[in-house]
Amino acid sequence: MTGISEDALRNREDWTRANAEYTDARAGETWAAEEITWGVFGVPEASLGTLGDVAGLDVVELGCGTAYVSAWLARRGARPVGVDVTPAQLATARRCQSQFGLHFPLVEASAEDVPLPSASFDLAVSEYGASIWCDPHLWLPEAYRLLRPGGRLWFLRNSTLAILCAPDQGPPAEALQRPQRGLGRLEWPERPASNGSFRTASSSVCCAAAASTSSTSSSSTRPTTPSTTPTTTPSPSSGRGSGRARRSGSPRSPGDQAADPCLDVPAAA
Repeated sequence: MTGISEDALRNREDWTRANAEYTDARAGETWAAEEITWGVFGVPEASLGTLGDVAGLDVVELGCGTAYVSAWLARRGARPVGVDVTPAQLATARRCQSQFGLHFPLVEASAEDVPLPSASFDLAVSEYGASIWCDPHLWLPEAYRLLRPGGRLWFLRNSTLAILCAPDQGPPAEALQRPQRGLGRLEWPERPASNGSFRTASSSVCCAAAASTSSTSSSSTRPTTPSTTPTTTPSPSSGRGSGRARRSGSPRSPGDQAADPCLDVPAAA
């Protein structure tokens, strides 16, 4: 794979380490889960109904990690394709595919530049994947391109308020730590390791440009008449590279979410 951004390369290095430390070991548990749940509180999708009926839908998961969300959707009759920039995470996903006998395509690529045909999917999803790790000015237009007319985009990200209250180290505070105006690219060098200690993770780069939106998740529909902009673009005031802070990004799997107070749960769109 060539042509990915410097941020994507750095995040891939960090997720390669994270996969060796904990996501690979926990993948079997997340793949085996019978129920779809979201966020730190594990709220059941059945009680929210944010995805709707996915049976028969072509779905692309942008930033799939170990692809447990794609596995959940495949069990419900969807035809998912997982896209992720980290080979180690995809290797774990392939191991789980063999273990659970559930197979679907996995593509090594950045969600900012996906090597798949336009208008190929009915639903694009990103659960703490592209929605926080990729430049929204790049991955959102890519999601739009990949969706068929009338297709939907669904994503889950960090709470904007939690990001605004998060200091450079430690959990969110009770007071604002940075302004919302200009909030964009966050670069966080430290986060708790799986054993509770802090480790250096200077490669992590997180995009929090969705600060102008009010809910944690969004489900928006691609118009039947194409336009030059994505249907939902949570634009930062100052664009890419503004509003930098220093802390690592969020965990990707439900098993990791319990340790991170920054995570929120989706709201029905």
